Amino acid sequence: MTDADHRSPAPGGLWTELSVSYCQYDVSAVPGASGMGIYVLGDDLIHVGGPFQFTGFCGTHTGSVEARVRVLPGPPLEVDSGWDAISEAPLWSPSGRLSVVGLMGGAAEGLTDIAVPRGLIRVRVHARNRLHESVRTDDDPPEQHELHIWAVTEETPWRTVLADPAGRAFEQKPAKAAEWGMLSLVPRPSGRPSTLPPDPYEDDAGLPRVAVVRHWPAPVDVPVGVLPAGDLEVRLERVDDETRRWSWSSADEPIFPHPLTTLPDDEPSAVRLTSGPDGFVLRHEGVLGRHAFALGLIWDHLLDGAGSHPWATTLHSQAAEATALAEKHRRLQAERGAKRWGGPPPSDRVRALRGQAKSLARLDRRLLDRIDALPATRQRQAACWAARRAMRVAGLEQIGWVADALADAEADRPLPRSFTEQGGAAAFQRLLADPEVPRTTVTLGPDPRVFSTIAATEMLQQAAAFPALLALTNDDPLAAAIDAVYNAAIAHGDEKDRFLTDAHLALR
Repeated sequence: MTDADHRSPAPGGLWTELSVSYCQYDVSAVPGASGMGIYVLGDDLIHVGGPFQFTGFCGTHTGSVEARVRVLPGPPLEVDSGWDAISEAPLWSPSGRLSVVGLMGGAAEGLTDIAVPRGLIRVRVHARNRLHESVRTDDDPPEQHELHIWAVTEETPWRTVLADPAGRAFEQKPAKAAEWGMLSLVPRPSGRPSTLPPDPYEDDAGLPRVAVVRHWPAPVDVPVGVLPAGDLEVRLERVDDETRRWSWSSADEPIFPHPLTTLPDDEPSAVRLTSGPDGFVLRHEGVLGRHAFALGLIWDHLLDGAGSHPWATTLHSQAAEATALAEKHRRLQAERGAKRWGGPPPSDRVRALRGQAKSLARLDRRLLDRIDALPATRQRQAACWAARRAMRVAGLEQIGWVADALADAEADRPLPRSFTEQGGAAAFQRLLADPEVPRTTVTLGPDPRVFSTIAATEMLQQAAAFPALLALTNDDPLAAAIDAVYNAAIAHGDEKDRFLTDAHLALR
């Protein structure tokens, strides 16, 4: 071993004080990125967490350690001496930045947003003097952690380079890691608003694809067939004795109520298995850099010969929960729809209307359905019939200009501009100002089918009836009929049930 190989920068870089908690610090290329957590894969020095992050372990529980980072122009040729433990892991740094921060977010100048090679990198962590503060004395040297970083084009597993004789062993959980790996490749849609700009730390535009490489001492086989992944699947097709074609596609039978349709990768990739004097080498070539870590975890499990898909149970459990939630949402929507519409939701065309469709549904749902079922010609006739009944009950049928407008509508002639522009505001103002228009009132409510107020309210009957005439300006005969019938019913006040009975007879 040597203190520094010829590629390393000159030793003697400044140490930076890093605040740590619970014997941990975080090494991350994408701040805040989610991972699989600790105690899945790792040793006494590092636990890998995902493509962007791993956790480093200290002897100090709560306090400060000394740390520094060295970016190398290439992989070290030898292992540095003078350290108690050395481990390394791959990271994907799409932005070319890396930070070392305390578990509770303690950041130190010189250890955040460090410039590193953009893309796939390897990080080797060196540690020494890892003593808990309960046994540390003033004579003990400070705890130190040094990270060496260099660019790579192949994703290989994390590894222990130098084990700490005093360190403890951790149980490795490759099946759990493979489960996390597949779930990370087929996540459910994010709740992140689409209007938000992309995270600059995750922008990997322009970066080349990489290879996942695994070495295996014993004979292994690359399966041919389908790897289930919920709504998606991976198809492994034989190309020749050494090569398989890996491609993503939609599953024939998706399991979620709202299936995923976006593939993790639209391009196929090649999986090559070769043998040599040192065993077997698997190369999964042409994969997206952000997927390399997860694919490596999946291959670690598949090459172990277990023959299982540990992610399948989780995906089916998630799908069952999503199905139950969707059914609950459907029931709630049906209940709300029944309340809004006085029964099952009507046709899509009725639901799309912006006028009085819901109000008429609460008043007389059967009548709404009857109007919807009429042909367009009969709907226009129904609108005119209801408007004339409204004008008659309000005493407006004999008002000259009102009678003329009604006659125009019945003859399928255009109404005056005062009726057609700005929602008929000018015609309505004329109604209120015309001294010949009678002034009678009509009682509105209390009727929970129509109004939410408990107390009865009186309204000028002519103002209640006039919207039935204005409804005839609508080019949509269905909308015109519904609005005219509803407003005519309201204009009848306490006699609206009699009017509704007449409407059923007239519209049969």
